[in-house]
Amino acid sequence: MSDPTAKPLRPSAAGGITATLVVCLGCAQIVSWGTMHYLVSVFGPAIQAELGWSAGFVHGGFSCALAVMGLSSVWVGRRIDKHGGRAPMMAGCVLGAAGCVTLAAAHHGTVYYMGWVLLGLGMRLALYDAAFAALAHLGGPASRQAMSQVTLFGGLSSTIFWPLGQWLGQEWGWRSALAVYALLLLASSLLYLALPRGHGPDTAGTAPGPDAPDRPAARADVLLYGCIATLALFIQTGMSAHLPGILRGLGWTPGMAVSLSALFGIGQVAGRVGIAATGRRARTLTVNLLPCLLLCLCFAAGLAAGATLPGALAFTLLYGAGNGMATIMRGAIPLALFDARNYGRIVGGVLRPAFMLSAAAPVCFALVIGHVGHAGLLAAALAMATAQLAAALLLRHRHQDSPS
Repeated sequence: MSDPTAKPLRPSAAGGITATLVVCLGCAQIVSWGTMHYLVSVFGPAIQAELGWSAGFVHGGFSCALAVMGLSSVWVGRRIDKHGGRAPMMAGCVLGAAGCVTLAAAHHGTVYYMGWVLLGLGMRLALYDAAFAALAHLGGPASRQAMSQVTLFGGLSSTIFWPLGQWLGQEWGWRSALAVYALLLLASSLLYLALPRGHGPDTAGTAPGPDAPDRPAARADVLLYGCIATLALFIQTGMSAHLPGILRGLGWTPGMAVSLSALFGIGQVAGRVGIAATGRRARTLTVNLLPCLLLCLCFAAGLAAGATLPGALAFTLLYGAGNGMATIMRGAIPLALFDARNYGRIVGGVLRPAFMLSAAAPVCFALVIGHVGHAGLLAAALAMATAQLAAALLLRHRHQDSPS
């Protein structure tokens, strides 16, 4: 029951979602993804070389952060449902900065992993899923287009921060580079001042309508949505760690594998532009079939013709487009199914096991490659993508008469 004395957010545009807010959130996502999520891919080799740790130990810090994201997921979702995204997302940047400073000071494994614990909590508070919950808190079902627009900015983070981090590391060393990352995170936290200050969810336009699912239906929807989100995150995390290696395993030289991998970002942005262009015209659960289908096609292309240039191009571009779309749909599907006032709690509950499982994805992918090779991994990924498509089809079938 809401507090009658609490001051609600003042809706404007889509419940308070303005162009300025979208730009501020998008720019903050560039910094948050670049400084936290891509940190180990940039500085991992330098950390290994200086401290003499194994690649598994160094990258295990990122897996630890993903586990922390899962453990804190429900709590973060409830906080945003109750208070909005302003304070939690600012806190995420501050915690991320503290994590970067802790890593920069690490000479012992315990301190190193403490830094990743802080980064894990910072990522859960500051990355897309928190931004989606903050937008849903403001705009309810009308926030889907804003979600897709924010992810267009985030898609640029690797393009900016991979070369920036590499240059900083070469010029100043990885410890000083992480200190710069911390300062960038602290500065970007100010962008979240664009979010309205609020003490409770804006209920304008967010209450469930007469066609809202009943309790049994909602439970089934949560399970299907959880299946889709978990498989998408598992594939995404595993592929992000192994994409260049998979291309090398298909017969491409290391240099060509890196060049082909760079097309992932182009495909990702193209997919997100496609989602953004649909606006509110297309039904969410119908649109969700497209990324699931693209993921199936990309792995099939890699299996059938990944050793040829057309096949490798199709594999990388289709994977990027499918992954980029899937990220948006992970935020948009709950708007079509559930009461937006409980968005953060429901999505947080679903993502808790998803983050926990995705933490193991890089290791699982490596084990599959070791036992059945890169072609076997593509076959396993195709099976997972097919299961995801089946869940999406079933979810769409359950709501085929719905305007969602």
